[in-house]
Amino acid sequence: MMRLSFPQPARRHRWLSAWQRSLRYYYLRLMRSHSSTESIARGLGAGVFAGMLPLFGGQMLIAVSLAFLVRGNKPLAALATWVSNPFTYVPLFWFNFQVGWWLMGQPSLSLGEWQSWEKLLEQGGQMAMILIFGSVWVGVIAGLLTYALCLRLLPTLRQRFRRPSAMAAASFPNRPQL
Repeated sequence: MMRLSFPQPARRHRWLSAWQRSLRYYYLRLMRSHSSTESIARGLGAGVFAGMLPLFGGQMLIAVSLAFLVRGNKPLAALATWVSNPFTYVPLFWFNFQVGWWLMGQPSLSLGEWQSWEKLLEQGGQMAMILIFGSVWVGVIAGLLTYALCLRLLPTLRQRFRRPSAMAAASFPNRPQL
């Protein structure tokens, strides 16, 4: 008996194909969703807003609560909080901190100003407030932009998603419909 062997993808590419399958799955769920465009946009906006907050573990709870208040899609709100994830925490929260520092009227900040960890820890409470202040502002702007982009782009994406199936039915008129 002859055994066929197919080339296996390299190990480093397996995680990439898993991510691609996962993204495609969520894209298809979004396109097939029966929620209104406004509900989806409100849910994604709430999730992106909550994702900008430096409250690890509480982001999803805040996003779903906010989506409940604005009548947004709750699962998409929870999913949108992943805009901040372990890969983006440091640059995102550094940016939020810089925005908070700038909005509070302080000169630009560099880590070289603190010569020791003791000085850094003394200023911890003030730094946390600056981070939260900047995160809220960045979150509001990012959430509103997400909401506006969703309202603008989602109808077009849904129309494009539905179009190929209608074209396929027209190209095969004798094919029985299921």
